[in-house]
Amino acid sequence: MSLAFALEKEVAVAAVLRACSLTSSVFNKLVKNEKLTKDDKSPVTVADYASQGVIASILAKAFPDDPLVGEEDTKDLRANPVMRDRVVELANEALSADLAFGDNVQWGIGPGQARSAEELLSAIDRGTYEGGSSGRMWTVDPIDGTKGFLRGEQYAVCLAFLVDAQVQVGVMGCPNLPADASNPEGQKGCLFVAVRGQGAEQRTLNNAKPIPLSIPKFEDKDIRVLESVEKAHSALDVNERVAKILGLTRPSIRMDSQAKYCSLARGDGSIYLRLPVGSGYEEKIWDHASGSLLVEEAGGIFTDSRGQPLDFGRGRTLGVNYGIVATGRDIHPRVIAAIKQAQEGGKNDASSEGKL
Repeated sequence: MSLAFALEKEVAVAAVLRACSLTSSVFNKLVKNEKLTKDDKSPVTVADYASQGVIASILAKAFPDDPLVGEEDTKDLRANPVMRDRVVELANEALSADLAFGDNVQWGIGPGQARSAEELLSAIDRGTYEGGSSGRMWTVDPIDGTKGFLRGEQYAVCLAFLVDAQVQVGVMGCPNLPADASNPEGQKGCLFVAVRGQGAEQRTLNNAKPIPLSIPKFEDKDIRVLESVEKAHSALDVNERVAKILGLTRPSIRMDSQAKYCSLARGDGSIYLRLPVGSGYEEKIWDHASGSLLVEEAGGIFTDSRGQPLDFGRGRTLGVNYGIVATGRDIHPRVIAAIKQAQEGGKNDASSEGKL
């Protein structure tokens, strides 16, 4: 009896692995002026576009009727022919590389599978789908943690498949993540795969040696918080208050990208906190879809900071969800209670100082 979503899983693994190979290659020969600036001022390299082009091209061949919610579009790229040509070259190198274990030429990969510039640009623009609560769709973050990528630190290539707003398959490639956190200078490069109801696993980037993942239970003295490097991404001061309320003594683990979810799923850390900075910000679905399923299939729980489940059916953002909390199920209620106490304490402090 075949397992549910076996083909979607195989295609997602193949797409993410090729995108990881591409991003690693780009970093190794990165030219500093090969980047654009988004409206939010975060750097975007040619690797973003090429990675999304590779993944979107493969999905278009394997599942031509499935829409895609992606981070990038080609508006700026079409106005920059030098960068466009570089993106096309890089994407075609990845798409045309030799077939690896698990690959299928019918997915538009392997020697002789290069695309024209317009085909690749159109594939990237498949990612402009607005999302929704019904039917099949994919969501991709071609490089999650762009600043980590540019520093040579942690980033992730993230792809998720959803049906009726529920994540069914999640695949994340982390080219710079140590295979074993206790040996940070050892082998690096990990692939994380989760299918709903079928568990979560870690593999190497050559798609071998699957290791089942299960979030362990921690003694309080061993609990560590996972949080963002960038202060603009999370209210780190609130994180500190939460840790103090919980009586945590070990230092936080700070890293970029959804690699934090991967680290949580294998037990490197115990609690992932991403609490909003200011009001009005809405989380993007591609930033959390893959990670949410990985954590859940590893036995954890994934909610917003109020303890509510995430709603991936509201469009390109998570809408009313406020912040992100991922933990083992045993400590989740304590964490939610501590967040509430920490936030209320912060409001009282601001009020006493005459602040808004």
